[in-house]
Amino acid sequence: MFENLQEKLERSFKILKGEGKITEINVAETLKEIRRSLLDADVSYKVAKNFCDNVKAKAMGANVLTAVQPGQMMVKIVHDELAALMGSESSELNLSSTPTIILVAGLNGSGKTTLSGKLANYIKSKKGAKVLLAACDTFRPAAIDQLKVLADGIGVPVYSQEGEKDPVKVAQGAIAKAKAEGFKVVIIDTAGRLSVDEELMQEIESLSRAVKPHETLFVADAMTGQDAVNTASVFNARLDITGVVLTKMDGDTRGGAALSIKAMTGKPVKFVSAGEKMDALDVFHPARMADRILGMGDVVSLVEKAQEQFDEKEARELKKKIAKDKFTLWDFYNQIQQVRKMGDIKDLAGMLPGVGKAIKDVDIDNDKAFKYTEAIILSMTPYERENPHAINGSRKKRIADGSGTSIQQVNQLLKQFEAGQKMMKMAMGIGGARGMMQQMRNMRRK
Repeated sequence: MFENLQEKLERSFKILKGEGKITEINVAETLKEIRRSLLDADVSYKVAKNFCDNVKAKAMGANVLTAVQPGQMMVKIVHDELAALMGSESSELNLSSTPTIILVAGLNGSGKTTLSGKLANYIKSKKGAKVLLAACDTFRPAAIDQLKVLADGIGVPVYSQEGEKDPVKVAQGAIAKAKAEGFKVVIIDTAGRLSVDEELMQEIESLSRAVKPHETLFVADAMTGQDAVNTASVFNARLDITGVVLTKMDGDTRGGAALSIKAMTGKPVKFVSAGEKMDALDVFHPARMADRILGMGDVVSLVEKAQEQFDEKEARELKKKIAKDKFTLWDFYNQIQQVRKMGDIKDLAGMLPGVGKAIKDVDIDNDKAFKYTEAIILSMTPYERENPHAINGSRKKRIADGSGTSIQQVNQLLKQFEAGQKMMKMAMGIGGARGMMQQMRNMRRK
């Protein structure tokens, strides 16, 4: 979502390239471009101006070392200010009470019901807590059914009262059930409402007063930019929200909401959501987001995603197999499945420094990326997966026919697998990473 902002900020830093020191003149030129970049990203003028004033104050007061170029110093200052603008530190949910009551509010179409399901899945899987969803959107006919479908997929129960139109009564019933049956968290899904609809705003105020939530999360559609920020401010004045969740972060948006909302409301962005899958919810880390905006990647989040999917015991067994040349095509297939669970391939690649920009215009489909590889491996017999060297011409033809691919594609997979085996073995050997790099150089020469 920050691709355009990233490119424009890079251009602004080029003004300082080749300069021997930071001066008021070259800083002024750079900040003019940075301010324009932020405004183009739909950041409010007030926030953009304050941001640039802070950067200028730090840049002019910075003692630039001879070993550090002015452009690099400016990137560091902008990075730190971006992180501060978005809240500096991540802000987790307060789950200290039993039951913890979480009220989910927002506009029509912002994705509240889907977010309620994602949040329940996050708390259940990451926090190990027993969660109850309360269907308090009594206004939209299909809302309760939608919530139940989402809840069934993640194994979380839903509390609802058929025919009841008062959301307060439904919420109170859910809380009573949670207390009686030992639920740690109650998530209250509410109806979408416009901030200008006084009757509906009074309704959610009454609901909030009745249930006294420990967390009130405002769900904002990131694609609406400053409108999301303005609406969050209105809801905050009425409900005293504890945090914001930005949805649709994978859409074609300029990112102004993520950059402005903390400064404008005083409330942190707690989560960001991209995609429809129930595990597509991430804790918002301001410093990591600043890294991504400036093209530095987000390796920490990438490692965390990998740790969530890769079992430590399996990893040890895999290491033993590689060391003994026992890594098979079936092991390779299983690793692909683990990688797929980590999320969108293009998004994951964007977490690597410098890679995001390189693949900006590349269309990567998760299913297509692995489809042929999986089909070829699944078309092999168990013996062939364990002994790829035994796959001769007739076997290749049978595998190609069975997988809907060509013999050339089968050959390509076998060559890639063989090269991968060598690199993994080299990486684990005495030479470690040095040996792996040498192997990659040799491959490039062939």
